[in-house]
Amino acid sequence: MKFCQRKITIYSLLLLIISYSQILFSQSLLQSGPMVGYSAMREVGFWVQTNSEAEVFIKYWNTKNPDSKFTTDKFKTFSQNGFTAKLVADNLEPSEVYNYELYINNEKVQINYDLKFQTQKLWQWREDPPEFSFVTGSCFYVNEEKYDRPKKPYGSDYQIITSIYKSKPDFMLWLGDNYYLREADWDSWFGILHRITHTRSLPELQPLLGSVHHYAIWDDHDFGPNNSDRGFWNKDKTLEAFKLFWANPSFGVNGNAGITTYFQWADVDFFLMDNRYFRAPNNLADENKPYLGDEQIQWLIDNLVTSRAPFKFVAVGNQVLNPVMGRGIETYEMYKLEKEKLLSLIEKNKIEGVIFLSGDRHHSEISKLEREKSYPLYDITVSSLTAGVSPGKDENNPYRISQSIDQHNFAKITVSGPRKNRTLECNFYDVNGNVIYSFQLNENDLKYNR
Repeated sequence: MKFCQRKITIYSLLLLIISYSQILFSQSLLQSGPMVGYSAMREVGFWVQTNSEAEVFIKYWNTKNPDSKFTTDKFKTFSQNGFTAKLVADNLEPSEVYNYELYINNEKVQINYDLKFQTQKLWQWREDPPEFSFVTGSCFYVNEEKYDRPKKPYGSDYQIITSIYKSKPDFMLWLGDNYYLREADWDSWFGILHRITHTRSLPELQPLLGSVHHYAIWDDHDFGPNNSDRGFWNKDKTLEAFKLFWANPSFGVNGNAGITTYFQWADVDFFLMDNRYFRAPNNLADENKPYLGDEQIQWLIDNLVTSRAPFKFVAVGNQVLNPVMGRGIETYEMYKLEKEKLLSLIEKNKIEGVIFLSGDRHHSEISKLEREKSYPLYDITVSSLTAGVSPGKDENNPYRISQSIDQHNFAKITVSGPRKNRTLECNFYDVNGNVIYSFQLNENDLKYNR
């Protein structure tokens, strides 16, 4: 009898060791993430990356009913897709908060920070639109000495990501240069995947990915070489990689390639534009050269015309309003005829509430363009998160109404107030979460019948 009990005890111990080993193994398979992507009323997207082939899924539940759990479909990661997976939680209800768990090879991964997401609120015809906030920024450089340029590291102040996390936004909108392809990266699929994986794996980034929704556009450094354009020979591969590593609601419009997409949060519309895939070279001797291109502009105008949002954010990699160009400065002014066409279409169609969001410049500022018979247009430029700072205080941007923020920073934008009287508050923060500069607008400041 004692012998049998001893056998059972040893057997139980072996099972415990095997189980614990499986948990540790599943833990070691996680490369980065999970990340919460787009949010709709009945559906939310996720992203995760393993470091070798594995099967992943997410288990989730409404915080009000933790005993009723649902699971996403299972997805197997492969080396050719960078061991990435995109999952969808679709058994959801509007206006709710959910917790979730990540499973790799059927074992729960132990994560020591909150994993949660939210669905969009169903407020229409019921109540005023909800208050919400989002963080935005650009130029996120993570050092890797082996492939970086010699001398002083270009990236620094990674604690800014922790400050963003602590600010508790509903989502983050990445404004381009979200990773920096190096000379050793952009001419091979392996190099592209390595660069994004290295950046996405930054430890400080993981809690932010896990409980804040994320959307993104790109600029030159996550598209290809510096100042690259439609002629970049490997752009379809960098586009493929962008799709693998971001959980936007869609990529490209009207059957075209590129990253253009749209989403709504509460009563505010966001138009995410592609300023690289269709863009002619900066120095092309053609006054009609495209930047966004006719079809993308037409898509934007069509949707702006039908939008009833009090604020219509148009996110573009480069500055839209700043007329300064040259000396390595990329602005929409280099494509002057197309810029004038876009602005004139906004005015001709009396589209209200337009605000541009841009990055790229390695300093932050707000530009304001006064228009004779229209409301003023604003361009909120937010840069840089961690990449080297390029001071703008001595640059002659005649439309700048803010100080030039010449340090690593991010912006948090909060939209609040009752319907037809919505207010936007934009606060710029330093790496430690201290306010640098504040700015406010009311929706009625962006209307024609002021």
